[in-house]
Amino acid sequence: MTKKTAIIKGILGFLLFFLADQGTKLLAVRNLKGKESVELIPGVLEFQYLENRGAAFGILQNQQWLFILLCCVFLVIAAYFYYRLPLEKKYWLFRLMAVLLAAGALGNLVDRILHKYVVDFIYFSLIHFPIFNVADCCVVIGGILMLFNVLVVYKEEDYSFLKWRRSR
Repeated sequence: MTKKTAIIKGILGFLLFFLADQGTKLLAVRNLKGKESVELIPGVLEFQYLENRGAAFGILQNQQWLFILLCCVFLVIAAYFYYRLPLEKKYWLFRLMAVLLAAGALGNLVDRILHKYVVDFIYFSLIHFPIFNVADCCVVIGGILMLFNVLVVYKEEDYSFLKWRRSR
């Protein structure tokens, strides 16, 4: 795989997850806003509209400027990380992790900029888990992949691509 192919695949994956997030949020606004929740699996899973002005679990309510700033910094770091990844096949999990984290971050950033809140709509009523969205799923799965990569898959020498190189 060439660097160009890797970047194109990354952009396509990023767009796929980002558009899935934005599309499902649009459907949630159109079909759930101002209405009763819709049970998919009674007592387990439902769609319920929520405008979240905070972060995970509702923390840091109404701190949009902080979320926007942190997300922009994170997106630059994720793009840089993805670009620096070696082309070897063994780094595919890292590529997926970077794409998921970036798509999830941008999905919620767009909501914060356009609406001043994030549209959440997936609710696991069985365990009373906080309401979330597809972007949140991307971030959580990307975070789990990051932990898995760091703790199980890769060794210290596999991270040499992250070291700054001095020009001579």
